[in-house]
Amino acid sequence: MTNTPSPFPYARARRLRQNEAIRNLSREHRLSAHDLVLPIIIRAGDGLEEAIETLPGIHRYSPDTALKRAKQADALGIPMIMLFPYIEADLKTPDGQEALNSKSLIYETARLFKDNGIRALLACDIALDPYTNHGHDGLLTTDGKDIDNDKSLDVLTKQALIAVEAGFDVVAPSDMMDGRILAIREALEDNNHHNTLILSYAAKYASHFYGPYRDAVGSAKNLNNDAKGPVDKKTYQMDPANRGEALKEALSDVDEGADMVMVKPGMPYLDIIRDISGETSLPVLGYQVSGEYAMLAMAADKGCFDHRDALLESLLCFKRAGAHAIVCYGAIEIAQYLNQGKE
Repeated sequence: MTNTPSPFPYARARRLRQNEAIRNLSREHRLSAHDLVLPIIIRAGDGLEEAIETLPGIHRYSPDTALKRAKQADALGIPMIMLFPYIEADLKTPDGQEALNSKSLIYETARLFKDNGIRALLACDIALDPYTNHGHDGLLTTDGKDIDNDKSLDVLTKQALIAVEAGFDVVAPSDMMDGRILAIREALEDNNHHNTLILSYAAKYASHFYGPYRDAVGSAKNLNNDAKGPVDKKTYQMDPANRGEALKEALSDVDEGADMVMVKPGMPYLDIIRDISGETSLPVLGYQVSGEYAMLAMAADKGCFDHRDALLESLLCFKRAGAHAIVCYGAIEIAQYLNQGKE
């Protein structure tokens, strides 16, 4: 569209900014509770609400207290909840077998949510890092110096099937193994799970912004103390320097059967969200990861700005870049604010 603006003073851009009414009328992008996804970290126990030191204001919840939070999200109109497990150290193994235990923490929590009428879509993170004693998202090779991509696919596919049978509506592979979307989609079809949604972490970068999350799920120490060999997540997560590769990864996952794609992290990668959203009609989600959220919370705690206002601004930037929805640790706080005055 060609736009030749009139010269000043006939055109004054500030006319469309002079009061709240005209700002509302001319606003290009809007944020609502329906644009938010709530992540919840689950730890075994009862009545648990355990603060996470590196993630201010965010907690680990036992299944019963997580249910209360899920009901709160439901009441606010948040359409999807993602569950992540904190697995105790004695359950972690090199092959991540606890991920294939149908009675494991995350699957029992999903059943609890469904039995109690939670309406939001339940999404299960599909990866092995919470379950392995080396902290990686896949299985190590025999010599411990690499990730065995193809053997990992078998375990990830089984994990996805167990999640669906436990009641998850969405499986979200975050492992970045080659071919995992196709493997999971074929397994879902073969087992008559035709309506299960796949949310692919299509462009997941090898980022330093994941630090607080790794503390939250208990994988950081395992990863740092890996005695089995020099395995680096950079061998499967993307190089932050690469842009075109992200589009290639996303479109490949779409071809393999993904229903939605994710960009992670979010704010430092808004250009990637923009690129992908311009090339597919499928929903593109952004993940405002733990490090991003923690930076805002810590800066607000130091009086740099108001936490809610800065969080709102950051989430609106996701929408402006083309994200259909945003995974955000502050989803409930923001939804409460956005819903003020609504019946």
